[in-house]
Amino acid sequence: MNWIFQLLFLCLFFPSIDIYQRGKASYYAASMNGRRTASGERYFSDILTAAHARLPFGTMVEVRNLKNDSTLVLRIIDRMAASNSRIIDVSWAAAKKLNFVRDGLAQVELKIIDTISHK
Repeated sequence: MNWIFQLLFLCLFFPSIDIYQRGKASYYAASMNGRRTASGERYFSDILTAAHARLPFGTMVEVRNLKNDSTLVLRIIDRMAASNSRIIDVSWAAAKKLNFVRDGLAQVELKIIDTISHK
């Protein structure tokens, strides 16, 4: 039942955000390790986190690499430019688990699974 309220929250306050999104993903540069993100949290390359242009901090998203069908759940902790051609930037650990570190970019599908907001 809780997911229904979360879905209503997203639809009311973020009407332009789709439950599913498809597009390109990349991962953070090594130089970002340890730096503060837009949420105030520090980014660490070995933790499964991501940046998105509009999703609320703390939102949990399922990311699926369309090339190899690898799937992973990540927490949004940072922002990226809305004008960016990518839909998500993931941590290095996430890119490794999604099997696209070598390629640098991947076609992915995002599915919002939880909208617990950041403190």
